[in-house]
Amino acid sequence: MGTPDEGTGGEGRALAAAISAVLARVDAHAAGAGRGGPAATTPGAGCRPTGPATATEPRSAVPAALDALVTCFGLTPFERDVVLLTAAAELDPTAGSRCAAASGDPERAHPTFGLALAALAGPHWSALTPVGPLRRWRLVELDDETRLTTSRLRLDERILHFLAGGPYLDARLHGLLRRTAVRDALPSSYDVAAGRIAAVWADPGAGQHAPLRVELVGGDPVSRADIAAAAARRSGLGLYAMAADDIPTDPAERDRLARLWQREAILLPAALLVEVGDLDRDQAAATDAFIESAAVPLVVSSADPRQTSRPRGERVTVPALDTDEQVRVWADALGDVPEVSEEDLKDLVAQFSLPPHLIRSAGAAVVRDLPGGDEHDARELAWRAGLAEARMGMDELGRRIEPQAGWGDLVLAERQVKVLHEIVAHVRQRSTVHQDWGFAATLRRGLGVTALFAGGSGTGKTLAAEVMAKELGLDLFIIDLSQVVSKYIGETEKNLRRVFDAAERGGALLLFDEADALFGKRSEVKDSHDRYANLEVSYLLMRMEAYRGLAILTTNMKQALDTAFMRRIRFVVDFPFPGENERAEIWRRVLPARAPMKDIDPVLLARLTVAGGSIRNIALSGAFLAAEEGERLQMRHMLEAARTEYLKLDRSLTPSEVHGWV
Repeated sequence: MGTPDEGTGGEGRALAAAISAVLARVDAHAAGAGRGGPAATTPGAGCRPTGPATATEPRSAVPAALDALVTCFGLTPFERDVVLLTAAAELDPTAGSRCAAASGDPERAHPTFGLALAALAGPHWSALTPVGPLRRWRLVELDDETRLTTSRLRLDERILHFLAGGPYLDARLHGLLRRTAVRDALPSSYDVAAGRIAAVWADPGAGQHAPLRVELVGGDPVSRADIAAAAARRSGLGLYAMAADDIPTDPAERDRLARLWQREAILLPAALLVEVGDLDRDQAAATDAFIESAAVPLVVSSADPRQTSRPRGERVTVPALDTDEQVRVWADALGDVPEVSEEDLKDLVAQFSLPPHLIRSAGAAVVRDLPGGDEHDARELAWRAGLAEARMGMDELGRRIEPQAGWGDLVLAERQVKVLHEIVAHVRQRSTVHQDWGFAATLRRGLGVTALFAGGSGTGKTLAAEVMAKELGLDLFIIDLSQVVSKYIGETEKNLRRVFDAAERGGALLLFDEADALFGKRSEVKDSHDRYANLEVSYLLMRMEAYRGLAILTTNMKQALDTAFMRRIRFVVDFPFPGENERAEIWRRVLPARAPMKDIDPVLLARLTVAGGSIRNIALSGAFLAAEEGERLQMRHMLEAARTEYLKLDRSLTPSEVHGWV
């Protein structure tokens, strides 16, 4: 390896001079005068100096990196010279022979603690102990720790790079830690949160028995990382992040990682963000132990406050962006798209509640797609981009339907259709009524748009929800409550919470299908399980009321619902069993005009006493039967398909229903 002053300027020359001074002491010892020269003041065991320079070296000649090392880790002058001696072995090609001469053994052409104790000024035995800074912080390492004074002494590679001016993350931390970039601009409320974190680091006494530690909760992981990175920049630090899942559960490995990071945090300097998710018991215990051992700036990032008996430190919550902040973020993201007006921005904010990084992603998608977007204008592209970003995390929680049906596909009485239009108006105009007209400030609670669709299977409840989703430009997510409800106490609420938390971004109309699975459990309270079943219903309705979008429940047990629950639902729409005229109209709409048909009579088909869902099944099955025969669709095909459908419904066709068909 070359000498330290090659290509490093004044800092390298200062390091080379400091190394030369230490080697001169080694040479003096080899000549028999190792203890005769001037020496620095010798501190007692555990004593720490007030400055990094020895008595023989001017303060101005001390390299800045070496000065920082001494100050940060509290090295005595002797420990400082041990570091320089081990650095000499790497940076000065003559160091080996000079060490061999000083030790009187040609085989020991390397530094040892024994040589350091004999040749350097102010020696003290405490420098060799495991709790001393040299070994505690792994600044130097012994080839054989059973031979403290005679084993080869090496400078840790990271410390060597630090002294030589290389700001590199320790190679042993690669793969565990990642550098977190700092955003150029954050919403003002995020800046306030970052300021609170920086204040804790500036005044450790404010950390509530956990100095330098902050618990950052709420929001999403990227938003939390953005706030932590802004706090680190305010404090003059970099920010690295790691997942709690990567913390070793083995105590010895965990301690090594903790010391390695703490050393790195001092050298860089930097803060650490630990992202905590769902952890098993062992991993949670390991995470708590790692966090508690940290003596450097640390942010614990999680969606919810951690359940732990250990000191938490200061808690900072990711703030919800208000309407003005969201408008500004959208405006910045779409700054290169002048076609999007301020009213368009307000419409986007009224519908979507996205964190800043997803808004920026949506804006980038619009800028990318607009030049070739002949089919859609900028406003529609922005809406579609917001919808795509809001969709994240929902697909695994329910069945997504991109709505295709329109109002013309519904066969309902005018009274029901009018209520459906009213529901759409409540969703579309909520920004005007809640914000512009001030109703949100006076009502405060229960602002969500909730609806109950009551009726038998196949009466059009899901189709109606699809029509409204298309009208509002949203996805329809069907959540099967029979899959959400759990027999284990607390699990149902946890599952419902995951659904609503993911849907809060605003890109979905939520349809809770099979609500009977939950409402059917409501009964007279006889034991704790009955009481808890009622709490689950209350939790669902509470979240529906707070949901900023439209949430719909479907049930065929309307009469079983408590009137107290009915009061918490804004709209109730009954879907009656269709009469014969309605069934005939459904048959006309179900049968495509271009399908080859012969003597198909919707009036005769309407005699089948089945709901719209079964009508669709019969029409489709009859079409497949005709296609298989290579014939046009006829009443005999419908008869065969009707028999199959009735078997599924555990019913029998009556002569009056099929009279005159064939």
